[in-house]
Amino acid sequence: MNALDPLCTIKPPVEVRCREELEVLRKIDEEQGNKRPDNWQMSPRAVRTFILGSEKPVEYQGNKYQIRKKYFGNDALVERSIVTLAGNRGLMLVGEPGTAKTMLSELLSAAISGNSKNTIQGTAGTTEDMIKYSWNYALLLAKGPSREALVPAPLYVGMEKGILTRFEEITRTPAEIQDSLISVLSDKVLNVPELGDDGFLFARPGFNVIGTANTRDKGVNEMSSALKRRFNFETVMPVNKVSLEKQIILSEVSMLAQESHVDMPVDEDVAELLAATYHELREGVSSYGHRIDKPNAVMSTAEAVSVYYQTMLTGYYYGDGHLDVECLVQNLVGAISKEDKDDLEKVKGYFNTVIRDKSSKEGGLWKQYYEARKWLR
Repeated sequence: MNALDPLCTIKPPVEVRCREELEVLRKIDEEQGNKRPDNWQMSPRAVRTFILGSEKPVEYQGNKYQIRKKYFGNDALVERSIVTLAGNRGLMLVGEPGTAKTMLSELLSAAISGNSKNTIQGTAGTTEDMIKYSWNYALLLAKGPSREALVPAPLYVGMEKGILTRFEEITRTPAEIQDSLISVLSDKVLNVPELGDDGFLFARPGFNVIGTANTRDKGVNEMSSALKRRFNFETVMPVNKVSLEKQIILSEVSMLAQESHVDMPVDEDVAELLAATYHELREGVSSYGHRIDKPNAVMSTAEAVSVYYQTMLTGYYYGDGHLDVECLVQNLVGAISKEDKDDLEKVKGYFNTVIRDKSSKEGGLWKQYYEARKWLR
């Protein structure tokens, strides 16, 4: 069985999960003769459709295909990001944790290069050879410096093949490692001194870099001004509508359940309740106008998806196939209080004011939610 077959992979890459959509869009793109940058798999117009979805099903060879919306956020930001990657500057996606920066990076890479796996994961231990290249020391000792002995890292691969290189959590890496990108982004050439005159690698068309950085990491390893000038920055904001946050929770949890073969429906009412909770705690104000003490924890949509999915798995494996509201509150407490135990008091205050009022006015699920507050003690 193919190692990238969705049936034998926990999390297949985007280009595998969405293979049919990508193939259809590429073929339609070719037939229509849409303009596309050199070495791109499809035109910017088709990339946009792949990420933001199609309003109507697209037709190809008599069949209709609905292109699913995969990124819920600022559509104009997606368009600007695509245009940036068609130019000569890198793209830097910055924002709070859990705002789908990585997801957008993956979607862009899969659509443009057909490969979202060419990735550098930034950490405090990231070194320059993890970014550019290293050596097979057995071959190096046997034959000396040669292309055969060189082991390409993601930046080298991206330049050699003309595909995008993703650099996740760039501000987690030491400043001197970050700055090793400057000459590559400026001149689009990488020099391997050990190979002498044959050591110059000139980037093929299609190469570019997508970086991501969390604003909460600001100051850990601040990017230099020189490196910042090589990127166009796009700030990915948290979701600002409960209805949209609910839609994301439903979409992501459904996909996770399908990948895990969990045969359990997603409850729209629970998704709306959870979306409202995260939105109100993040914004510091309720739909009734209550002022709320905002937790220090990251109240991201990604965390909301995780809380729902964890509750779903508990109901599927231990329960009767239904979501348990008490379990939902337990998982919510664990998610919010993992960084700062003082946040638990803020959540208690939220339940004793906002949820209490919603319980008395709306009843139903909100009443069950309020009664489950015992897990906050």
